[in-house]
Amino acid sequence: MKKLTLFSIFLAAVVIILGAYTRLTDAGLGCPDWPGCYGNLTVPLSEEKVAQANAAFPERPVEAFKAWNEMIHRYFAGTLGLCVLAIAIIAIRQRDKGTPVKLPLLLLGLIIFQAALGMWTVTLNLLPVVVMGHLLGGFSVLSCLFILYLRLRNTAGDASKTKQAPIASAMHDQDITDLPQAKVFQRNLKLFAFIGLGVLVTQIALGGWTSANYAALACTEMPVCESGWQERIDLAGAFSVPDADNYEFGAHDYGERVTMHIVHRFGAVITFLYLLALGISVLVSRYTTSKQKYVGTFMLVALCTQVALGLSNIIFMLPLAVAVMHNAVAAVLLISLLNLIFTVFLALENDNVFGTEKRNTGSFSGSKPLQGAGAFSIHEAPLHDPLNASTSSHILPKAPGGFHG
Repeated sequence: MKKLTLFSIFLAAVVIILGAYTRLTDAGLGCPDWPGCYGNLTVPLSEEKVAQANAAFPERPVEAFKAWNEMIHRYFAGTLGLCVLAIAIIAIRQRDKGTPVKLPLLLLGLIIFQAALGMWTVTLNLLPVVVMGHLLGGFSVLSCLFILYLRLRNTAGDASKTKQAPIASAMHDQDITDLPQAKVFQRNLKLFAFIGLGVLVTQIALGGWTSANYAALACTEMPVCESGWQERIDLAGAFSVPDADNYEFGAHDYGERVTMHIVHRFGAVITFLYLLALGISVLVSRYTTSKQKYVGTFMLVALCTQVALGLSNIIFMLPLAVAVMHNAVAAVLLISLLNLIFTVFLALENDNVFGTEKRNTGSFSGSKPLQGAGAFSIHEAPLHDPLNASTSSHILPKAPGGFHG
């Protein structure tokens, strides 16, 4: 199940990238019906089928390039749906072994809702709310799959199979998490990381709204927009849905699109500053584990890359490859932040588990608590197991950070 979940993560990322490519090549209505394409399972190519398709949809003649973009996206999305269904079935069958069940079932529900959003994207002619929801749904599926993978990777039954960090690093991490200040820091880090998650998701939604309304090039100058942008601000109009028969290429006026773009820019500044401060605090703090520092570094690299891609979209007038990568790196940034949150939960949970282990061991041996690194100290006499088992093999796997992070 873990390998299937990992494959599904890769597939979900591909679906997000293909969705962005489809949207940016104006192929969202490349096939005007759903789930097929002009009534076929594939794009009509023969002269006879093309003629039939054009007769059935005279307002939307066949454009093979756009139709293939749309259908390839649907094929991958359908495959992802089958993988999530398989994950849910396996989870239900293995529920007695401690396999997570609620999260796979949530994923299955998300996939079904995503399919409905995909259908409404076509039948409602690219209604911006639906397009943005479809984007957020894709990010939600990827996030849930990633969290499921982290949980499966860190189960007790799989602990001996995971690649362990060096013993010295694990001992150092245990020294850190034993400190009272470290527990307070980890709790505060969890709070601020969750706030950062809310900020990032809001910014992704703003980006989706800007893209769904074709406002990515509404402003082409730095740092804010073209001169006179202050007079064009219309928040009420920018975040409303005007009446239209078709939303392809946008239905808002220029001022409303300028407002969307500027709000997205200001959101990018806020997101950058907040996540930058969060990442730096993780790197410089003495109360973070080595795993958290590694994840924090990765998050900062993704953050800087995302800002560079966003600036490139403006400077180079939205090149296709850069715009697609802007969506992909947003997904990478999201899962890196989720990984950081997961390491905080592990640090807090494993600290409680290890504290219980030390108390039980101390009361069992009848000795005073060891100083320094506690039971991990290489300068203390080894504790004796009642069955004369090796102390290092019995206790070390419970170290947080490198072992379970």
